[in-house]
Order: sequence, then C-alpha cells, then structure tokens
Amino acid sequence: MSEQPPIRAGVIGVGSMGQNHARVYRELPETQLVGVQDVDTEQAQSVADAFGSTAMEMADLLDSVDIVSIAVPTQFHYDTARECIDAGVSVLIEKPFVEDLADGRKLIELAEERGVVLQVGHIERFNPAVMTLKDLLEDLDIIAMEARRLGPPVERDIADTVVMDLMIHDIDILLSILGEEATDVYAAGTRGSDYATATIQTPSGRIGQLTASRVTQQKVRELTITAENCRVIVDYIDQSIEITRQSLPEYVKQEGFRYRHENIVEQVLVERREPLKNELSAFAEAARTGSEPVVTGEDGIRALSLAREIDGLAAKETPEMTDTV
Repeated sequence: MSEQPPIRAGVIGVGSMGQNHARVYRELPETQLVGVQDVDTEQAQSVADAFGSTAMEMADLLDSVDIVSIAVPTQFHYDTARECIDAGVSVLIEKPFVEDLADGRKLIELAEERGVVLQVGHIERFNPAVMTLKDLLEDLDIIAMEARRLGPPVERDIADTVVMDLMIHDIDILLSILGEEATDVYAAGTRGSDYATATIQTPSGRIGQLTASRVTQQKVRELTITAENCRVIVDYIDQSIEITRQSLPEYVKQEGFRYRHENIVEQVLVERREPLKNELSAFAEAARTGSEPVVTGEDGIRALSLAREIDGLAAKETPEMTDTV
C-alpha cells in the first residue's frame, strides 16, 4: 500500500514562535510547508526563504493548505481562526486560546459545523516527560501538585502578564492531570505582574500550587506530584522524571549489621524529542483522520478561564514597587 502524501501546512504570523512552527512543518516527514503569511511582508518573505516556502496573501494560503498554525497576537486569534475555519482549514491556535471566552466557544461550534480540527497550542502536553507521566498516573493517588515556571527577564516586549504568558501552561497541565475544576482559588502577585503565585483546590480536596516568574535569575520548569506512596518530580527542561519512594522504615539485621532502609529513587526512561514536533505531528494526524485533538478548544477554555481568575486576583496584589530609605 502506498504511503499517504504529506499534509499541506501553513503558518500565519511568523514572529519568534511562528518561525519555529514553519521550521518544524518543514522538518516533519508527514507535513509539507506550503506557505506563510504575516502582516510584515518582509518578515514573511524572510521566513519563507529560510524554509523553502512561499510568502502568501491570506486567501491564497487558505486555498493551498489543509492545516495552519495561528501564531499572531492573541487579540487577533478569533478573527484569524474564524477566517481559516470558514475556508475549511484545520487550525492550531497558540495559547492563550482567545481574548474573550465567548469567542472561543463560537470557534468551537464553528469548527464542529465545518468539520475541521481545532487544537489549542498548550505545548507542554507534548513534552516527552509529560507524555510519559500519563502512563504512570493510574498508579498515583495524588494528594497535591506543585508547578514552578521561573526565569530571568526577557529582552523582547511581552504584553501578557506572567500568568497568561507562563503560568497558563501549568494551569492546563494541572487541570488535565487532576481531571477536576478548581473550586477554591487564591493568588497574589508582585513586580508589576512579573511574579505570581496561586493555590487551587478541587472538589475532592486535592491541592495545586503554581508559581510563575519573569524575575528569577535561574530558569526552572518543574512539576512535583505528592502522591500517597511516592513523590514524582518532572523536569520539563531535562525531559526527565524522578520517583522517590520510601522503603520499609524498620531496622533490618543482616550478617551482623543493623541498617535502616533508605528512600528508593527511580529514574523513569523518557524518550526525548522536541515538544513542538510532537505537537504539530499530533495536530496533522488529527486533521488527517478527523479525530479529536489532544488539546481541544474546551481544554483551552478551561485553562483560560482559570488563568483569568488567577490573573485578576494576582493583579490586586501588584502595586508598583518603590524604593524606600
């Protein structure tokens, strides 16, 4: 049986993130990068030249592709996605999904009507460590989860708060793992919305703690799970999983010596790969088969709704810092 031809892909918005989408579509064997579009035509041409593609007007691009990544600023997500979906093109919309939750629901309904796939770009779902973690979850009686996403100030201007820019990744991961909505939410922030922390609790009593920072002089991307019989640490950067279990606490006599069992630390085998390649490969497969994407529009709505709530609470605690003598 002959192999299926690669699915035709395009990218709308080729700034820093969009360029990576273009590169990966070019590198994946199952996709063909047909074209890119950007309001900055010189930028679009530069990226097209770099990846052997074509800079196109929107209408021409949508006539030529099966799928697109939308990596424009958030305020343009809804209008851009609607135009693509109306044209019968499946869309991957970078996070945060939309500005207005009602617009997100409209896009979900429209995609269903048009029979196209709508996926939201929560890339950490496709981190190999997170994908491996899913296989371990059935054996974990989770008590609490803690996510830390910290880093130093970035050189480029970012309009989004640290909650909408960074913490929203971990909000999506926590909600997807816990499988519950948050009933109680507490949050605080400082440094002009560049540092925020939040605590959530679910109906079953499990707790999630999240910290995001753009003022920490070390890059940290870490998820810790406290379970009934173990502690699990997921490092997103190293793509590693470490499980600590406690062995029997009593002293044991062996060959004349008495000793106490120590904790057992397991290193879980993770097959490393670029998360964006996993994400776009899964998106292309969902579009080809018409199957439900890994991260649905409803997932995007849930993460955005909780991020908005946390952002609002954190903003109440973010007065401008002043020096005092």
